[in-house]
Parts: sequence; structure tokens; C-alpha cells
Amino acid sequence: MKEIITLEGLKKSDYKPKTIREELADNLKVNLKANKKSFSGLIGYDNTVIPDVERAILSNHNINLLGLRGQAKTRLARKMIDLLDEWVPVVKGSELNDDPLDPISGFAKEIIKKMGGKTPVEWMHRSERFFEKLATPDVTVADLIGDVDPIKAATLKLSYADEKVIHFGMIPRAHRCIFVLNELPDLQARIQVALFSILQEKEIQIRGFKLRLPIETQFIFTANPEDYTNRGSIVSPLKDRIGSQILTHYPHNRSIAKKITKQESKKAILKSNNIHIPELAFDILEQIGFEARKSDYIDSKSGVSARMSITSFENLVSCAERRALINNDDKTFIRLTDFSGVISSINGKVELVYEGEQEGAEQISYYLISQAIKTIFPELFPKIGKLEKPDSKAPYDKLLAWFFNDNQLYIDDCFNDEEYKSTLDGIKPLSDLIKKYQPDIKEEDKYFVMEFLLWGLEANKKLNKYRSLEGFEFKDSLGSYISGL
Repeated sequence: MKEIITLEGLKKSDYKPKTIREELADNLKVNLKANKKSFSGLIGYDNTVIPDVERAILSNHNINLLGLRGQAKTRLARKMIDLLDEWVPVVKGSELNDDPLDPISGFAKEIIKKMGGKTPVEWMHRSERFFEKLATPDVTVADLIGDVDPIKAATLKLSYADEKVIHFGMIPRAHRCIFVLNELPDLQARIQVALFSILQEKEIQIRGFKLRLPIETQFIFTANPEDYTNRGSIVSPLKDRIGSQILTHYPHNRSIAKKITKQESKKAILKSNNIHIPELAFDILEQIGFEARKSDYIDSKSGVSARMSITSFENLVSCAERRALINNDDKTFIRLTDFSGVISSINGKVELVYEGEQEGAEQISYYLISQAIKTIFPELFPKIGKLEKPDSKAPYDKLLAWFFNDNQLYIDDCFNDEEYKSTLDGIKPLSDLIKKYQPDIKEEDKYFVMEFLLWGLEANKKLNKYRSLEGFEFKDSLGSYISGL
């Protein structure tokens, strides 16, 4: 097709004009019949969001993706490029991407009338057919729709009444393209009103001009429910003109969340070739996000982005890498003490309510890590009951007795691997518990799980854990309390 460079050659081919919505729907039908995924890389949406998007495309609808931060709304919109035809013809020099067989602009109609079959044709790749705009308070009608260009009028010596003096905005230039308008509620209400006629009647109104341009654009809007109260809202008549409103969501379980983090943390994964990462570390990272979304200290309306787990994982790997560089170690492994390095990633990703602000962002981050460990703890070790019979022997009695006898455990952030291992191996009851309840554990995961057991006991208020500038110290909770008296 790319060998066709004139209108005459295009007419002789089997090319037929299609609207962008017909194009998207036809290519989607082909994928559905072939059981081929149209939105690869979007994990956790196969049975929820993606079927809704596919139905909207088949219905030729404009789409509003409504969801909290970090729910892949923009990525989903960008993936729709893959459903476009790879190449489409346009009239050469046309600023509105005119189809040579179905032109809409005055420029294209005039050149076709003048040159006929010799009208030059060029081909546009689907990667060039995507427009994206972030709705900010300074966006104007001129940016989106267009305005009169006085310089063009003066240069061409035209009257302001002549349509040729119009400078088209982003939406007309997105004819036959996908146009994504992010954070729609942030757009001023009077600007939203300007979209009415384009969505419904395909008319453009610019300073008195009423142009009937059949612009074929696939509109994708994204919106965050939080914005409805904080910064603005979508005006009702505009919502009425958007065909489908689709709700996005966070991962439903840790398994899906882990897949997303591993997919999005490619650089950290590559960097971790010499850093062993236990699967349990991924579980804790993801559980922190789940704990944050249900915590009373965090504003649930604001949401907790999936980016928190991604950046936390990157910081976790960097924490181990930094320690290995300090100790000149070629290889190392993730420790639970390394999770102090993810605090900075958590702090900027959650919106605290008043009670959370009173506690402090850093304390809330440590609390979320502790809650994540407490939730996962029963999956590896016997659950710690609230009430235990006086004569009964609890699984952790020997370990707790070790701490009760004025023993303390200190783990420095910069211990080399040998120091770290020998410190944990020095507590025989701890090693015994691992042998009993995790007999098949891999050697490279053993010490992470040993430390996890200590953190789990602290999370269940059986031990005390203190953070110093250099590391963590574990003490008996009751003994520490009595000595404090």
C-alpha cells in the first residue's frame, strides 16, 4: 500500500474509507475470533475491565475510564493503538489527516478539486495516530478546539470572516486518531461545555464560525473519583454524551499484584542478578499496599497507587545493592531489615487522614510493614492466639524465654552476610522453629524467614523491636517493661 502515492493509485487499489471506530471494532473482531489478546500487559483486568472496554469498542462508544490513581487507566488507553490499522492514507500536507477518498477540510477538498487523480498521498503509521492531553486549569478552548490566527490572516491577506484564518486545536488535528484527555474533572466547566458539539453533532464553534466538520476521533477520557470533590467534576451533559463509563480497580489479590510489580520493575529485576530476592519479600511488599488501602490512618478515597509497590521494590533492591557495595560483596540477599529502605517510597504514595498526620508519615509506614507481616505470619507459622492457657506450651515459648533471660538481638543495616547469618544462628530456639515449621525451606531463603519470624512476633506484641540509626534491636517485651519500671 505504501507504494501508492497518488489519489488515482489509491482508487485503483482495494482501499475503502473507514471511520476510526469501525477500524478499531473490525480489528478487535479479528482478535476475538482468533482468541488473541488485544490488551497484553494489563494484568488483573482480563475478566473485569477489558471485557467492558471491548464491548464499548464494538458499540463505537467514546469511553470514560473512572478509577483511583495507579490503576493503569492511561496505559489501557495507549494500548488501543494496537487495534488501529498499521498504515492509513492521508492527503499530503493536510493538517486534519484527511482521508483522500473522504476529505473533510477545505484544504484537502481544494487540492483534490485542483489536482484530481494526481493529488499526492502519504501514509500515516498507527503510532502517529495517538494524541494525549493532561487537563490542567490553564487549558483553553483554543488549545483543544482552535482559534482565529491573526498572523495567518495578515500573511494571507484574508478577512477574519474567511475560514482559512482558523488555526485548529488538538482535537480537529486528531481526526482519525485516538485522543486521550487525562484527569477530565480538572478541566474547567466552561471548557467541558466546548466539547458538547464535537461529541454529539461533530460541529466546531470558533469565535462565531460554525463549521460542520465530521471529525472522526476516538475519545478516551480518564477521571479520578477523588477529583469530584477536591478539584472539580464532570458536568452532567458531558457525561451524558460519553458512551461508556468503565470502572477500573486495584489488584484483587497478592498473586496478581506481584505479577504487575515484576513486570513494571524491569530495571530492578535486571539489577538483582546478584541479589537473591525471596518470594516472601514480594508477598510482604504487596501486602503493604493492601494494608494501606484498608488502614484507618490513610484516606481511602485517595487510593494507594500500584506504583507504591513498584518503587518500594526498586528501593528494596537498591538497599541490598548499597550494602553489598559497602562490604565489597559480589552477591547478597534481601533481608527484612532492608525494608527500612522502602519507607521513603511509602511516604509519598499515601494520603494520611488527621490521625495519620498526628502519628507521623514514617511511623505509619513502619506500621504498614508490621501489619503486612502480621497478616502473612499465619501462612508460615502457627497463629498466635490472644489468650493462651497458663499450663499449655506455646510454640514460641523457648524463643521468647531466650529473650526473657536478658538476651538481646541487634542487626546492623550494614552487617555483611557472614555477620548477619552468625547473628541469627546464635539463637538456637530460632533455628529449631525454622526446622520444625519450614523444613523444606531453601538455604538462600532461610535467614530471611528467620528474621521474618522475629518481626512476626513483634507484630503480634510478643517482642519489642527498636529502630536505631544503624539497625534494629529486638528485646523481650515483658522484661523490657519490668526493667523500665
